[in-house]
Amino acid sequence: PNREGVMKKVIDKVKDNYDFVLIDCSPSLGLITVNALTASDSVIIPVQCEYFALEGLGKLLNTIKIVQSRLNLGLEIEGILLTMYDNRLRLSNQVVEEVRSHFQDLVFDTIIQRNTKLGEAPSFGETIIMHDARSRGAINYLNLGREILQKNHLTQIEESERNIKIENER
Repeated sequence: PNREGVMKKVIDKVKDNYDFVLIDCSPSLGLITVNALTASDSVIIPVQCEYFALEGLGKLLNTIKIVQSRLNLGLEIEGILLTMYDNRLRLSNQVVEEVRSHFQDLVFDTIIQRNTKLGEAPSFGETIIMHDARSRGAINYLNLGREILQKNHLTQIEESERNIKIENER
């Protein structure tokens, strides 16, 4: 039995009904992650702006290479997403600098900043947009959505509209 292909069989039945199917996996590199990579056209790699982030990135890139060579020849890296960013911390800025210098165009322009509301939303069973659409975290994710749409040529965004601005800094 092809246990790595279970998710692909299910998604293949419905994927033509959607522009995107997003699969959010835990950071482990177990069977569920391998299933998700096998079922996907591309992968967004989240990298926390924290101490061990680059070590985890290396392990995930290795897993992606294995999946590309054995299970999903068409799997591409959509981009690397920097998360948990705090501009007050030197380490956060160092991780951003190192990832951008090493991976260049693969890194999304949008950075997901550390935000209390992002941590609260799941405890209420809500997305960040439902929980507080004006929060910094919500705006970061809306900007990421626009960036992904634009990268995939699904929208035309005027330069002046590229980023949603936070009107009232909190």
